[in-house]
Amino acid sequence: MRLIRNEDDFAILLERNELMSSDMFASEQALATMTCERLGGRPAPQLLIGGYGMGFTLRSALAALGPDAGVTVAEIVPEIIEWARGPMHGLTAECLDDPRVLLVMEDVAMLIDAAREAYDAILLDVDNGPEGLTRRLNDQLYSNRGLQSALDALKPRGILAIWSAGAEPSFTRQLARAGFEVTEVPVRALHDGTGDNHMIWFAQKPE
Repeated sequence: MRLIRNEDDFAILLERNELMSSDMFASEQALATMTCERLGGRPAPQLLIGGYGMGFTLRSALAALGPDAGVTVAEIVPEIIEWARGPMHGLTAECLDDPRVLLVMEDVAMLIDAAREAYDAILLDVDNGPEGLTRRLNDQLYSNRGLQSALDALKPRGILAIWSAGAEPSFTRQLARAGFEVTEVPVRALHDGTGDNHMIWFAQKPE
């Protein structure tokens, strides 16, 4: 995994795959803002974000949430946080030091497995879609067992929100079979409504 810099722009690459960049992030922000909108005015909401990335999802969540919220960020790659606090510190805008944030250097799957009705929302942006690109072990997040663990970790009417670089109809059906109420929302990569068409699944746990 490498960090590439061109003046004020950054990109993180895994071999030849560009995982994220600082000039194309509208859908990562939408992952947070649309989830928070769907949560409504719940008191003291607790969110789990899988993958810090460049922090766009975390910063958008913090902007949308009140002072009583809590956000746990699970990031397994130490370099990601080193870059956030180092060369990308201007981009980070001190979000990792927000008192509402708990940074955990662990696999998000482990936190999900250990939880029972602990989270109002789980936001996953750890791969380019519902398969393990960055780590083959991430496949378990999207397996039937992984989805059942997410269902158990959510409070009633909690939301599992998953970012993807593209649509995957079979995964939509898999979420429904796991017991979620599923909504697919296409979101453009750029704020002006252009760029690649990404996908966000909002899978809500029944009462």
